[in-house]
Amino acid sequence: MYRMITAIALLFAASFGGGLFSGGAFNAKAQSDPSTILITGSNRGIGFEFARQYAAKGWKVIATCRNPESADDLKALAADYPNVVIEQLDVLDHNMIDALAVKYEDQPIDILLNNAGINGGVNNQTFGNLKYDVYKRVLATNTVGPLKMSEAFVNHIAASTKKKIVAISSRSGSIATVGGREFFYFYRPSKAALNMTMRLLSKEIADRGIIVGLINPDMVATDMLAGVDPATSSLPIYTPEESVSGMIRVIDNLNPENSGDFLNHTGEEIPW
Repeated sequence: MYRMITAIALLFAASFGGGLFSGGAFNAKAQSDPSTILITGSNRGIGFEFARQYAAKGWKVIATCRNPESADDLKALAADYPNVVIEQLDVLDHNMIDALAVKYEDQPIDILLNNAGINGGVNNQTFGNLKYDVYKRVLATNTVGPLKMSEAFVNHIAASTKKKIVAISSRSGSIATVGGREFFYFYRPSKAALNMTMRLLSKEIADRGIIVGLINPDMVATDMLAGVDPATSSLPIYTPEESVSGMIRVIDNLNPENSGDFLNHTGEEIPW
């Protein structure tokens, strides 16, 4: 469990009020004009690491997940950093998304980070035994969810200073790099569709000054890679801290010129 009790955290603890499940109200004693990020799927893995690193930077973090009560690491983070607020959110529930957008209607959000995603399980997407109900759920989570989040929170983003919508994609969604025997019939198409969706969105809302980022975290040692031996992997496997640190640098460098581009966590462009 992450328990980040640092001098910075103590400083925040002395000056912030509120805490876990405090809704949309951030204490007025927070550091002057901090930026705000909303993260989906922030209870574990990459999403949690984003919440941890942005919290340590002093950002207001709206950390969402499906089951806050069982999100022990996230609750511990919020206890150490009162600038972290936990909200319940299932990206499959569009009414819940709309309700959260209304709850924060007066809160500018500098970065909307669409991180929540599922892979659907290898056994469910084997040709000849495809579970199409699982396919629908993968698409609804990985592709439709980020689009709905973007639509619901676009005004919050437009009202902010940084004005960025970011989707965590995957190199698996690159049609140009299909090869080997990675025949994930659900996961890979869902990420390819996400890439197209976000590229379209980047054009749709460019005139509002909003920048759209698509970032590949690379192979990261999270639950999704459970059982993969780093020593035998053909690709490097990064820690969540390494991958997220790189992605934050990429997010910092997003601009109107590279809006809608598909970028690796190290910054280089990935072929479509």
